[in-house]
Amino acid sequence: MLPSSFSSPNDLKTLVDDIKTWAQELGFAEARIVEPELSQYKDDYKKWLAQDYHAGMDYLANHGDMRFHPEQLHPGTRRVISLRMHYLPQSVETVERLKTKNKAYVARYALGRDYHKLIRKRLTQLAKKIEQTVGEHGYRAFVDSAPILERQIAEQAGMGWIGKNTLLLTPKAGSWFLLGEVFTNLPLPVDPPTQTRHCGSCTACLTQCPTDAFVEPWVLDAGKCISYLTIEHSGPIPEELRSKMGNRIFGCDDCQLVCPWTKFAKYTGEDDFQPRHNLDSADLVTLFRWDEATFLKNTEGSPIRRTGYENWQRNIAVALGNAPTSELTISTLQNALSTSSELVKEHVIWALQQHQSSL
Repeated sequence: MLPSSFSSPNDLKTLVDDIKTWAQELGFAEARIVEPELSQYKDDYKKWLAQDYHAGMDYLANHGDMRFHPEQLHPGTRRVISLRMHYLPQSVETVERLKTKNKAYVARYALGRDYHKLIRKRLTQLAKKIEQTVGEHGYRAFVDSAPILERQIAEQAGMGWIGKNTLLLTPKAGSWFLLGEVFTNLPLPVDPPTQTRHCGSCTACLTQCPTDAFVEPWVLDAGKCISYLTIEHSGPIPEELRSKMGNRIFGCDDCQLVCPWTKFAKYTGEDDFQPRHNLDSADLVTLFRWDEATFLKNTEGSPIRRTGYENWQRNIAVALGNAPTSELTISTLQNALSTSSELVKEHVIWALQQHQSSL
């Protein structure tokens, strides 16, 4: 229950204004309020699952219909505070790095510390500031960690629109930001939803995806997506996709880089998102030579830890196969034949075969 001092609509509006101010003070670019109605997304989501476009991500099919009913995930939920935070460091190169084939490309959100911990901490701080004002309000904070339709909630909150590349886009910042939510039982006044998806006739993200992972606008076949293949997927990478992966060893930003709205991108001011261990400019050979102890040390507190050492080596072996032919590249791959796991060895052999025609 709200205290009596917050019983009028004006009091609640003032509280929302305060929430948005506190959110910016905590490093968020924007906060908006929504009473989500997500049942309209159910048919398309179920169809997507039925086509197996979620690939090996079984968790996307779990939990029944809970993701369409936030009040089931957190009982008593009446509103969702949707927030976004910029993550792109100003110092890093993107397109130029993709063109430098002997260098590794890591998705820009993963260059620094794990965003989950950073954003969850800030969300909790925001929720506690609300609590200090209104008392207990039955909240729960989420960051990409539960069956939540984050982008759909943000779209309904008027934060932007879901683009043809399935990412949330906003004219204020393109798509270089991360989302988080606070579920609350407070009856806060809501923000108007996004009425129009402003992609128009543009198809850049669809036609320039390296692996043709988009079946049609707004429909992604994750099994062909480089982000899925290099992070979530275990086992061999389909051979027909390896040459298309270039030097991308963890994630892929291409559908963001080609999107016209990214010219409005805002840079992060968070130190935790700045590159660690030179991951924005490291040579493929250098990273491939990390032993497991080095990998674990250098990825401590990093989202890269998620993929695991074996898949990390697998990914870099593919990238080395796509790199310019050199004595260093070939010798590095040859030296790995006797020490690699069977999975990595398969990709090392493939990589060496790519260089045979250049010898």
